[in-house]
Amino acid sequence: MKKSNVETLYEWMDELTGTIQEHMNETYLDSLIYAMEIMFHREVTIEFEEQLSSKLEKLLQTTSIDAFTIEEIRKANQLAILKGMKGSTQAQHMMTPETVALIIAYLSSKLLEDQKAIRIFDPASGTGNLLTTVYSQLSQVKEAYASEIDPTLIQLAAWNANMQKQQIEFFHQDSLQPFLLDPVDLIVADLPVGYYPDDIRSGNFELQAKDGHSYAHHLFIEQSLNYTIAGGYLLFVIPAFLFESDQAEQLKQFLHKHAHIVGILSLPDTAFQSDKHRKSIFILQKKGHHTTTPKQPLLVKMPSFSNTNAMGDILGQINNWFQTYKKRS
Repeated sequence: MKKSNVETLYEWMDELTGTIQEHMNETYLDSLIYAMEIMFHREVTIEFEEQLSSKLEKLLQTTSIDAFTIEEIRKANQLAILKGMKGSTQAQHMMTPETVALIIAYLSSKLLEDQKAIRIFDPASGTGNLLTTVYSQLSQVKEAYASEIDPTLIQLAAWNANMQKQQIEFFHQDSLQPFLLDPVDLIVADLPVGYYPDDIRSGNFELQAKDGHSYAHHLFIEQSLNYTIAGGYLLFVIPAFLFESDQAEQLKQFLHKHAHIVGILSLPDTAFQSDKHRKSIFILQKKGHHTTTPKQPLLVKMPSFSNTNAMGDILGQINNWFQTYKKRS
């Protein structure tokens, strides 16, 4: 059977990465960063030892990044990053699944279909898969921004964007610190879950815990609202237990004050190893002078992603809901 272009590109990327990893004694993900840079520039731009440079030059001559579409490049990048993450011991080295990113892109397009220009920000960008997927699906994106504190992940994200010819400005910082960024129209984020260790910094947030450490995922929601324009939208991948924790009531009061809950889409149970790992897509609109709460929020239980008929039915229901949502006064 003939290989797909994605398989061909992935295998080429994997061979370049493996060659670097073997000679440099680096992790797969760190070696992948070098490989992506070399593929992007179409030459060995890094000072390696002569033997390694010679091998890489020969591999570069076997094909070219120009032979592949942006979509093929994005998917091959995902495969390579996923391979590297399987061998990673760091919990934060995770990637938003392709299907989830596409659903968020679809919802974003529905929410902002009447807008001619969109500024978008992902404050927890990781490897950039969520942001680059949404970016590729929204033709109106004019400015894009991302923040990530992990040095390996932000380099992967930057080369991921470069290879897809997407202009994204990256902030390498703790995303709960202030940004030099004007509020944007759209926030997308796969929220990091856990406690935020900096109690002094969390003291500047309304959602700081009354006792002990604050939840990072709560603070990320507040920080995101700080950098969203009035009437702008926020789409988060959230843990399914978000409104069941000991600080849930405080979060509900905060959201009632600052945002409209537009919808919650529960992702299929089959997509997760156990109940404690289940996630949902949470849609908010920042309150403004002319915004209103939906009469009926979009509440959906997504079927298995492999069940195409059921997925078609659900998307039809979502489309019908959006028609009503857009007609509200």
